[in-house]
Amino acid sequence: MRFCPTKLPGVVVIDIEPQGDDRGFFARTYCHNEFAAQGLCTHWVQCNVSFNARAGTLRGLHWQAAPHEEIKLVRCIAGAAYDVVVDLRPDSPTYRQWVAIELTAASRRAVYIPAGCAHGFQTLTDNTELFYQMSAFYVPQAARGVRWNDPAFAIEWPACDRRIIAARDNSFPDWRL
Repeated sequence: MRFCPTKLPGVVVIDIEPQGDDRGFFARTYCHNEFAAQGLCTHWVQCNVSFNARAGTLRGLHWQAAPHEEIKLVRCIAGAAYDVVVDLRPDSPTYRQWVAIELTAASRRAVYIPAGCAHGFQTLTDNTELFYQMSAFYVPQAARGVRWNDPAFAIEWPACDRRIIAARDNSFPDWRL
């Protein structure tokens, strides 16, 4: 695996290193020892999938508040998504900055999202599915969100004919500065 840091501290893009032959290829997508050597989480307590029938589906931006912070490892296993991470760690040098990574089933790329960052995505194709590994259990009372188009972050989302957004995700108030 190749671990590629982003401009946000702790947010890492992980690319596989396929070993191929005439049958196809084999590649490692997770290794406890390699993740530990990078200082990344190696303890996953929950896995989730997010299936999205239509291109333009936008989910997020979500995180869990203390003491239930979660680290996420997200990979696209069908279709394609524009994946966004926003740094909400007040002491971070990149506080309120964001990074976007295109995740596709074809690239098999993953993104590692540290605690204290919000996460969301917009699907680029129909029938897009994302697979999440989570370091903490979901606690509904700790669930938090920021609106996808909050001016405090000025995220540049891909243009699309029609965005499909849950009422909850569209109703988050402006971020407090």
